[in-house]
Amino acid sequence: MFTTLAYRTLMHQKRWATNGLNAVLADAEDGLPDDDRVVVRRLLDHVQTVDDIFSHTLEGQPHGHRAPRSSELPSLETLARQARTTADWYVAYADTLDPDRVDETIAFTFTSGEPARMTRGEILLHVATHAAGHRGQVALLLQKNGMQPWPDRLTDFLAAAPARSPQEAPGAQGTP
Repeated sequence: MFTTLAYRTLMHQKRWATNGLNAVLADAEDGLPDDDRVVVRRLLDHVQTVDDIFSHTLEGQPHGHRAPRSSELPSLETLARQARTTADWYVAYADTLDPDRVDETIAFTFTSGEPARMTRGEILLHVATHAAGHRGQVALLLQKNGMQPWPDRLTDFLAAAPARSPQEAPGAQGTP
């Protein structure tokens, strides 16, 4: 279906887009009305929890989540820190994924208790597209409040790629 390069590109773009959005939110948080700030935190918490669930699934480890969200809503700062760590994990995973394992099927159970099966590649596609959809929702809330969201399209990432290394992505390894 896809080459391992495609999965690597998606995970690098996801990290870049997530770190960029979190940098924008760090500056914009005080300008958001309280209700929108809570919605943003809920969306980002959901993305982080789903990312965590699937990283554990890829490692063959139990994730310990009872729902696709946290029991207590973390701060934006905490969510950004967790997202950086998780995004770095996904980049490292995709960068070292053996092409022979991309189509390996993994059986797991959703937090609802429903059994499921996905390939490693499908899981990577899911976390990339799932996060992109929710970043779009956050971008709409920013725009609604007169703020410019991070330009997180794949084409934006590819255009920026020659000018930076993965370590230079916003929020990566201590950069804003």
